[in-house]
Amino acid sequence: MPSSVPRGSAGGSASDSANESAKDIVEIERALTRVAHMLTRTRQHDRFVAEAGVPVERAAVPLLRTLAEADAPMRPSELAARLAVEAPHVTRQIQRLERVGYVRRVPDPGDGRAYRVELSDAGLEAFECIRAAGRRWVAGALAEWSPGEREQLAGLVHRMLDDFEAHRDRLDAAAARRTG
Repeated sequence: MPSSVPRGSAGGSASDSANESAKDIVEIERALTRVAHMLTRTRQHDRFVAEAGVPVERAAVPLLRTLAEADAPMRPSELAARLAVEAPHVTRQIQRLERVGYVRRVPDPGDGRAYRVELSDAGLEAFECIRAAGRRWVAGALAEWSPGEREQLAGLVHRMLDDFEAHRDRLDAAAARRTG
């Protein structure tokens, strides 16, 4: 017997179904998919790191960014949670970045058996070079946009991401209530 629940829905209401198929939602999802694909392609990454002169793997860049923006050294488990990846993935990246001198392990002050990770000066410099290459790329791509249009886009993207994170947190809390 066919289900009356729309595909991809977890028993949502009729208004949820209508929202999922609304033309604006379809176009937003389509645009986000295109952006994610473009920004995560190997060729794009290779262009950034070549321009930056920093030979790092694509998977290492979010880890470098997270450490650069952190207020203090982080445990690998914190990095994995923040990046929404498995801990072994972070451990491998830390080992690779440590070998090239971009990160270092420091003792965890709260647990003598554990360690935290921080950027070295070379790691911060490498990340800043990658960030600058990315900013130059964005500036070039949006060169025909007015400063006001770019400001409006930045505000809307930040608002969207804040709303996405809040929605994710609500769904995670609801799932935890159902299982806990």
